[in-house]
Amino acid sequence: MDLSSARDALVQESRELLADMERALLEIESEGQSAERINAAFRAAHTIKGSAGLFGLDLIVSFTHVMENVLDRVRGETLRLDAPLVSILLRCGDYLGRLVDGLEDAGGDSRDPDPGTREVLLEALRETLGATSAKTEVAVDSPDARVEREPSGAGAGNDHWHLSLRFGADVLRNGMDPLSFINYLSGLGTIKALYTLEERLPAAADFDPESCYLGFEIDLVSDADKKTLDDVFEFVREDSEIRILPPRAKIDEFIDLITALPESRQRLGEILIAGGTLTANELERILEIQNKAREQGSEAPRLGELLVQEQMVQAPVVAAALSRQKQHEERRSSEQKIIKVEAARLDQLINLVGELVIASAGARLQAERTRQSELVEVLGEVGTLVEQIRDRALNLRMIQIGEVFQRFPRVVRDVSQELGKKIDLVITGAETELDKSMVERLADPLTHIVRNAMDHGIEPLEERLAVGKPEQGRLQLNAFHESGCIVIEVSDDGHGLDTERIRAKAIERGLISVDEPLSDSEINQLIFAPGFSTAEKVTNLSGRGVGMDVVKRGVDQLRGEIEILSTRGEGATFRIRLPLTLAIIDGFQVSVDNAVFVIPLDMVVECSDMSAEEGSKRLVSLRGEPLPFVRLREVFDLAGDAPSRESLIVVEYGKQRAGIVVDRLLGESQAVIKPLGKLFSGVRGISGSTILGDGAVALILDVPSLIALSAEGGDSGPHQSLPATA
Repeated sequence: MDLSSARDALVQESRELLADMERALLEIESEGQSAERINAAFRAAHTIKGSAGLFGLDLIVSFTHVMENVLDRVRGETLRLDAPLVSILLRCGDYLGRLVDGLEDAGGDSRDPDPGTREVLLEALRETLGATSAKTEVAVDSPDARVEREPSGAGAGNDHWHLSLRFGADVLRNGMDPLSFINYLSGLGTIKALYTLEERLPAAADFDPESCYLGFEIDLVSDADKKTLDDVFEFVREDSEIRILPPRAKIDEFIDLITALPESRQRLGEILIAGGTLTANELERILEIQNKAREQGSEAPRLGELLVQEQMVQAPVVAAALSRQKQHEERRSSEQKIIKVEAARLDQLINLVGELVIASAGARLQAERTRQSELVEVLGEVGTLVEQIRDRALNLRMIQIGEVFQRFPRVVRDVSQELGKKIDLVITGAETELDKSMVERLADPLTHIVRNAMDHGIEPLEERLAVGKPEQGRLQLNAFHESGCIVIEVSDDGHGLDTERIRAKAIERGLISVDEPLSDSEINQLIFAPGFSTAEKVTNLSGRGVGMDVVKRGVDQLRGEIEILSTRGEGATFRIRLPLTLAIIDGFQVSVDNAVFVIPLDMVVECSDMSAEEGSKRLVSLRGEPLPFVRLREVFDLAGDAPSRESLIVVEYGKQRAGIVVDRLLGESQAVIKPLGKLFSGVRGISGSTILGDGAVALILDVPSLIALSAEGGDSGPHQSLPATA
């Protein structure tokens, strides 16, 4: 067995479970408790504990065991999940995340990265458990203990105990016999109904006689109290799932049990039997009523409606069972559609597809040179198939940006508590897709922007009330597609950027001169200078001049740009534009002299001819509208004379348009993006390179920087020309 790959799967699964647990806890804190959210947190801790136990990771197992005990008390409603306990559990999740990260970094060697934090958290969890245990002991010793144990509220009407038993697989190996527990229960009262769950039974060839595969749902009529029944399973509780519902239990308790059922049952009747609200005999009686209705030719009522009509099961319990049934159907459907693949394998596939694109273009070029029409036609069909394979392969790498957005509810919660502010986070466009490699590298820049918006942007409570704003600030994350790019916006309703203060700070640091004319937009861009900060004091969040330059550098590395829109007193928006992929694009080939360039096709609006007279200035009239343009010959200082009639390509990026003047138009092509070396790092207007079908190298144009260059008048300057070796 390849333990390294299995361990990698453990790390990935644990991170997903920790994210689920964090999401559930944050929803509990903001929207209130529900059985589904509590069970989600419990299942996450329980699954991580079980998976870690397979590898003997005692640090993780022992810690999650205590967490599991706390969450189990919450499920049993003997412990209240208040705000302080949510904070403790969130910190526990952070600590577990560091343990999992250490497991990956150390190549499987589990080490404690922070023993001090571990002890603090364990002590807090044990104190919580100790306080709950003390309350339980008082209740048991009280003369009115039986009254206190009976749940209040709407009951399900059952006059018996219901036990839901799922014995662990190793219970037989440990010398325990499930049948002996059932026999012992029959000595404490009368077993009214027993339903055996055999879903976990494997195929005959895989059957292990020493493993326990069975579970049981038992209805027991007994005068024993819950502690007596609970003590029956003391020696198997560690590895088994034992749930006990008292007579006249609340409807919510049965709903919780149905929600937490481990089996993937599909039929409503089976779910209700496993949930303790229906017996097999009662189900058989109801089915007979249904069959009689069908025989009489009338429309038979649905099972759920009939159960409620006959007053056998309460409507909320039926609704919970139907919801459980639907969840299983959706989960089963998604399991058939989704398969997990290692990112490295996916990258290898994309690289091979890129080489296939280049080879296909080369074959077509050779066929066109030989003028073999049949071969050209066949290779045209091959090229179409290669295009489809390329698109499908790239779609495999596209994931929803919600993977990044989902970490920010926790960030907003922690930072707002630290700052003493009330901030509401609104997320829209989380379903917008972009390349997986970009999603992973977006997390840090977005985190800096979000923290900056909460610290600098949104005002303290007193200031907001003084200017007539609601006491709760609003922070919005939004994403959408525009002109072949993805746009990500971080907006707040704070006081906006103080351009005067930014300008004064920039002058003080020597970034600009006192009399240098700058627009508000250009002044706002100064906050991205390394070490720039307008904070008056240093805090845990800001004031050290570290952060916004990291944002700019991260966005630049992704071939994107960042724009700031700010209105004094109303708020600010940081808008990031990024290309959809960093691998393969549809391109439009052009040439100047003997050099070939590629323009991303998504940014091309139209093409037209332009005479020498029209191009004598830096503006051209396009249907009566002025359009600035740049000549690639001048930008890159290329030799040769321009033809008498040049071609103008109109490009668009965001809401900006400009023209690019070239010698010839060569047509559409697929471009496999290759990174540029350090030699080209200072060249403006180039974002990458690609290999053409004949083996020559073509440069991919950086359209945003060329549009900006056209607005400046088109003067590239000597530092922007290509090196002689190009």
